Parts: sequence; structure tokens; C-alpha cells
Amino acid sequence: MVEEKIGVVEHFFTHVSVAAIKITEGELKVGDTIHIVGSHTDFTQKIESMEINRTPVQSVKPGDDVGIKVNDRVREHDIVYKVPEE
Repeated sequence: MVEEKIGVVEHFFTHVSVAAIKITEGELKVGDTIHIVGSHTDFTQKIESMEINRTPVQSVKPGDDVGIKVNDRVREHDIVYKVPEE
């Protein structure tokens, strides 16, 4: 199964461990699994919650800027992939 590129990390808020992600293609929803990859980043996690302008949302589409709580540190320009469900 091939992972689908979904977006790119634009900012990381260290104190709350939230990644600001620009969605560039595809659709993402709560419960999906994402894989974040960069020069110092490589981990997979399930999305527990997402927010746009501090408002919880269930799904996002291309053009959206979304905040996702992440389990590990991410960096600007890290690529975000959606892991296909098996």
C-alpha cells in the first residue's frame, strides 16, 4: 500500500505539541493514521483531534491549515503522508 502525500508542516508549537499543517492534497479525518517524515523526523500516529482556528473539526481538505496534536517533535517542511487503511 502506498502512502498518499497530504500536506506539509508549517509550524510546530512546542509547549502544546501541536503541528500546524497545510493540507495540499487529499482529505484527512479524525481517526486516520498519518506518517510524518523529514530529515530528523519519522513517525506514524493516529489522529485523535484536529482544529482550524481553535475550532475542532472532523475532516479537512486541500487549502486548509489545520492544527494536529502530535506525539513527537516535528519540524517546518516535514512532509505529512496519509497511511492507507488496511
